[in-house]
Amino acid sequence: MSRPTISEISALLADLANFRTRGSGSRAELMNRKADLLERIAAARPDDAEAAEVAAAARARADELTAQD
Repeated sequence: MSRPTISEISALLADLANFRTRGSGSRAELMNRKADLLERIAAARPDDAEAAEVAAAARARADELTAQD
């Protein structure tokens, strides 16, 4: 699993801002993208327990939102 690029993170942040200001996009899809990026960050830092916890919490929330759709 490769670490996310700055452009991937920037694109997610722009889409999140767009969602918050305009309501455009899918909350579940955005959360899935966020969880994917956080999982990739955690995978690149196996010694960072906090990164793994944050990624797991994001994935749980993404799965919850996806189940609601």
